[in-house]
Amino acid sequence: MAVKKDRAEETVRRYVQTFVKGCKAARLLQEELEKAGVGLFPVVDHITVRTLDVDRRSKEFQRLGFRWDKAVGKEGVLEYDDWWAKVYRKPGLPTVFIDQAFEGPRGKTSVIPPWVRRFSDRALHHIAVRVEEIESAVRTLRKRRISFAGSIVGKKGSELRQIFTAADVKRGHPFTVVELIERHRGYAGFSPPSADALMKSSVITTKKRGRR
Repeated sequence: MAVKKDRAEETVRRYVQTFVKGCKAARLLQEELEKAGVGLFPVVDHITVRTLDVDRRSKEFQRLGFRWDKAVGKEGVLEYDDWWAKVYRKPGLPTVFIDQAFEGPRGKTSVIPPWVRRFSDRALHHIAVRVEEIESAVRTLRKRRISFAGSIVGKKGSELRQIFTAADVKRGHPFTVVELIERHRGYAGFSPPSADALMKSSVITTKKRGRR
């Protein structure tokens, strides 16, 4: 009996596969997980889309059955220093995290609009890979010559711990990163302080890589 195809799963898989082609760290993780017979897709915690209009961009995923998680953040909106985001979920698939800069003066310092104008909002900025112990994952990847931006965000034993790899560069500009994410006690949210610290670590990486 043929397995019925799921358009939502196919779409997210396609986004992840396209992302992997342009990201060294993601390719390495996929190769190693495929050797173990696991593959990358089952350990993807979430995918992140940068855009200039969250509500417009989310329509593709909502048509596929993803639903806006209004329990995340304040009335379903996560607010940071100069950007904001909404989270969309569908059981059995990676969460979709969509972000944009604030309009007006508050969003002028955001790195999101320049990135979107350069690469479009059809490309993923990053995928987050769920790991059991983040220090161990970082050590292993460093041995494989994968660099990281900043340090681990989140204390040992906390519900959420994260780190970005250094950005892959495309056309002279930072493009994609992989996020390693460690979760505990059933926490499925996105902590504003953690996410903002991650964003700032990628800004530092952008400046460093831009001088090379």
